[in-house]
Amino acid sequence: MIKTLLRRAVRAGGSRLAVKVSKSMPLVGTAIAIGLVGYEIKKKGLVKGLVNTALDATPVVGVAKNVIETFTGEWLPDKPTKETKLPSKSETT
Repeated sequence: MIKTLLRRAVRAGGSRLAVKVSKSMPLVGTAIAIGLVGYEIKKKGLVKGLVNTALDATPVVGVAKNVIETFTGEWLPDKPTKETKLPSKSETT
C-alpha cells in the first residue's frame, strides 16, 4: 500500500513537472536567442543578425526555422570574413 501511494505521488509530481517545463520552454528559448543577439550581429552583420535573432526568438517560427535550416543550410548567410573576401579590382591590376 505504501509503495502504491509513493508510486502515485511520484507519477503525479513528474507529470506536473513535465507540464511546467513544457510551458516554460518558449520563454527559455526566447531568452537564449536574445542572449545570443550580440554574437549573431557580429557573425552576420547588423540587419541579418537582428532578423535572424527575431526569427529565432519567436517561439513556433524559431523552431520551424531551425528545423528547416538543419536540412537546407543557413537562410541568412554570415558576412564574408577577411579570408573569404574576393580581391578588389585595384588588387588584381
